[in-house]
Amino acid sequence: MIEVVASMARGPVFLTGELLECLITFTNPMSHLSTSASSEMLAWASAQIHCQFHASESRVALPSQGNKQDVQAESDTVLIPSRGERGQCILDTPPKILFCDLRLDPGESKTYSYSEVVPSDGPPSFRGQAVKYVYKLTIGCQRVNSPIKLLRVPFRVLVLHGMSEPHFLQDEEVAPSNPFLDEEEGSSNRRDGSLLEKALDMLMATTSRRSPHLFNITNSRGKVAKFCIFKSVYRIGEDIIGTFTFSEGEIPCLQYSVSLQSEEEVNSMYQRKPAPPLSVTSHGRHLESCLHTASSHFSLPIPLNVTPGFSTDIITLRWRLHFEFVTSREPVESPTVLQNQSEVTIWTGADHVDVDTFSWDLPIKVLPTNPALAAYVSQFTGTNSINI
Repeated sequence: MIEVVASMARGPVFLTGELLECLITFTNPMSHLSTSASSEMLAWASAQIHCQFHASESRVALPSQGNKQDVQAESDTVLIPSRGERGQCILDTPPKILFCDLRLDPGESKTYSYSEVVPSDGPPSFRGQAVKYVYKLTIGCQRVNSPIKLLRVPFRVLVLHGMSEPHFLQDEEVAPSNPFLDEEEGSSNRRDGSLLEKALDMLMATTSRRSPHLFNITNSRGKVAKFCIFKSVYRIGEDIIGTFTFSEGEIPCLQYSVSLQSEEEVNSMYQRKPAPPLSVTSHGRHLESCLHTASSHFSLPIPLNVTPGFSTDIITLRWRLHFEFVTSREPVESPTVLQNQSEVTIWTGADHVDVDTFSWDLPIKVLPTNPALAAYVSQFTGTNSINI
């Protein structure tokens, strides 16, 4: 028996265009003192990255693939990294040979390093209601005259659009400057920075810009409140903060709620009728009673495990804040407290209030974050093993 262990040292989350590195260790676990110990042989081993796509048959109508079939796929001696997986393999990297003819004596182990750039033209990892995109590193191993054994290590991919564009590598505006270096030396250091550092610089520059947006919240009867949000572009893991000023409103607001929602829309060419093209998922909600409140605020965290907005030929994922307001049709008198009154005053709300409700959607943009930060809440460990 040979034990195979694959481990991604930096964690299970990567940006597209980033270098994925994995250490793969092959061990003969038998002790050399055992009477039954013997050397173990492997003919070869290889590794490659692939992305599996799966669509809900009730929501997505994919074009027919016909009866085309690779006869080699039926053979256990042909390396098919997606063998036994659901859906279609929409992206894979060329396989890299780790070794040929490996011999391990009892107690001996050997470690091989695999590295590959995560393809920049692929979608992000996503598990939605209509489609799923799942990335895996697959290691294939084979003994002589035996079926191929596959070891899969799932990982998460985040997409930051614009990283592959030529101006991105030359953009010095987002790179941090060092006051202790002269201009020529600092410029050289910026050019030598890794892709991950440049991506994080761009993310910070994009999401750190504060440009407050003010909105007047009104219904058919008049102004309800003024709403302020400090920016519209966020990283996953950030808090969305907004403030309401009800003292400027003419219509009493009894209650409001704010929900962070994602919209998953199947593009018209692939919609399956009569299934709805749009699926809405809530990721957090703030609810507050606000009668006689001059001002209020909310804070909604964007979970680290959600997928930032993206678009493919089949699906588009967008983000929004969904507001719901409950207002009174009649003025509601506030409790009055006399200046010289020493006793406690108890105010009791009305037994019945005629109300109106209305809602509003505010689009926002959600971008990735540092992969190391997202790895803290990842469902993947970046490590897996198999016995051959």
